[in-house]
Amino acid sequence: MERAAAMYPPTKDAWAAAFLLPTMAMVAVQAGEKNLAIEQLAISAQNPVGVDYGDLKLNPVWDSLRGDPRFDKIVASLAPKEAK
Repeated sequence: MERAAAMYPPTKDAWAAAFLLPTMAMVAVQAGEKNLAIEQLAISAQNPVGVDYGDLKLNPVWDSLRGDPRFDKIVASLAPKEAK
């Protein structure tokens, strides 16, 4: 899995990164590479067009990551802010 990730170096194109990083995270989860998946999601979460709260909160693909404090921190960082 890490070899596959190395084939796709980080990109400065926000739209490409928005698609590539969550996709790589999904593949990593399915391959049992939780650390790599969380790493990719953390990077994607910093991108304004990256992974979103609803996907991380509701998509069953991420079920194996739930309960991991690193994943929960990413989800919390993307949670909608309450209006004042």
